Amino acid sequence: MTTLFISDLHLCPGRPQANRSFFHFLENEARSAEALYILGDLFEYWAGDDDLGDPFNTTVIAALARLTGDGVPIYLMHGNRDFVIGEAFASASGVTLLPDPALLNLYLQPTLLMHGDTLCTLDQDYQAFRREARSEAWMGAMLRRPLAERKAAIESMRRQSEREKRGKPGEIMDVAPAEVEATLRRHGHTHRPAFHQHTVDGHVCERWVLADWYRSGSFLACDESGCRAVELNS
Repeated sequence: MTTLFISDLHLCPGRPQANRSFFHFLENEARSAEALYILGDLFEYWAGDDDLGDPFNTTVIAALARLTGDGVPIYLMHGNRDFVIGEAFASASGVTLLPDPALLNLYLQPTLLMHGDTLCTLDQDYQAFRREARSEAWMGAMLRRPLAERKAAIESMRRQSEREKRGKPGEIMDVAPAEVEATLRRHGHTHRPAFHQHTVDGHVCERWVLADWYRSGSFLACDESGCRAVELNS
């Protein structure tokens, strides 16, 4: 049996190629999996569970529900674009929500699952916004706004974020090596779904970084023999 991992699909009506790849993946490779883990940013953004009835969202939810209904468990971690996905979405799709980080015993290997944005500690402005946006007060205030107003606010924040990214050096937005090692040390020698190796306190640790689906999708397949990155054919 094989466990599959994907992340950063950023599904939305404006990315038909990524959408087709995702639906094809669910109907093919994922059908024979022992479990599927989606490690954040399934959607380009999620405005709230009161948007379940949106036609595009309904299509994604139905595809997930078919797979979970056929016996393949799906575990979903929040990303930095869809962190207000809630229990109504989980119930409709059949997925199980995961905390970030989540420690997993994967074929007898301790495995740490993360979306990864918490490792980008050099980007202090982003980390400050992340702490504010994940607070109950901020999310509560956002979710009390009318859905249309909420979507407009999210679109505005996305545009501002893209403008700010263009002015930041690439190394600031990448993971900080010291934070990676500190995280590995806190959780023991972990194996997190490029491929990197780290030696921490004398232990060799693997770090797998999952690819986004902006251009072509890929997934990480793990079994008792180890992990391998697989490019999608469609």
